[in-house]
Amino acid sequence: MIGALGTTLFFALTAVFANRAAQLLGSTRANLWRLIVATALLGLWAHAAGRGLGGVAMGWFFLGGVVGFGVGGVAMFQALPRLGSSLAMLVVQCGSAVAAALLEWLWLGTRLSPLQTGCAALTLLGVVLGLLPRSLPPVRPGVLRVGVAWAVLSALGQGAGAVFSRKAFAVAALAHERIDAGTAAYQRVLGGLLVAVIAFAIAQWWRPETVAKGRRAWPWVLANAATGPVLGVTCYQWALGTTPSGIVQPIVATSPLITIPLAAPFERSWPRPLYYAGAVLAVAGVAGLFISR
Repeated sequence: MIGALGTTLFFALTAVFANRAAQLLGSTRANLWRLIVATALLGLWAHAAGRGLGGVAMGWFFLGGVVGFGVGGVAMFQALPRLGSSLAMLVVQCGSAVAAALLEWLWLGTRLSPLQTGCAALTLLGVVLGLLPRSLPPVRPGVLRVGVAWAVLSALGQGAGAVFSRKAFAVAALAHERIDAGTAAYQRVLGGLLVAVIAFAIAQWWRPETVAKGRRAWPWVLANAATGPVLGVTCYQWALGTTPSGIVQPIVATSPLITIPLAAPFERSWPRPLYYAGAVLAVAGVAGLFISR
């Protein structure tokens, strides 16, 4: 559970850094470079002190990275410009929590207690209230439908990625292997890197991005890589190694609520009164999840 809280904090920070890096470097290029940096840093740990590319569960971690980091991340970048950040994050964060809980129940048989289900629902209700946009973005209905479709795909990818990690840890436990969180994060980020490279190649062929302020972007790229794919995902794998994804995902879903006040000085957009009501409910729900464990 401490790992889930660490993931929430690091994911909240990385959202601020990612936004700045994407503005200066371009979204697909910024996403690719943050994963390259993260792969290098996590690789140093995994090959020096972890299991590197070894372990019977490596394929499951890699697949989790493909669908979670890769498909989920690419779909998110497609949803953001169509829906706006508030509505896109609302669909993705809440959707991924529900998808993870359902998939783990159907596939791995993990059931949440009534108290845990209620606390998870209260947490997601707080996220909904806190992120609820003032109005739908001024776009054509067709564009809105496409944006929602991308957001739902991102939610399914991220939810499935969490469950694949749960499966990976279960496979390792059956083989009496211990996989540290850093190694799990490394093997997972490799899958995300593969998809990011493919997405970048397609984007450059279809609509090349120009880089006007590349040098200024690198501190933000490094900060994004450190807090997201390195520290954030390491904490995420630590949490998933011991806790059902139906509990981890609702806690992680609160990260945008932390991002809002952190990003306010950069975006000059301050929280609305409804945000604080949502934050209180989300905190109450997370506290209940801790007690239920």
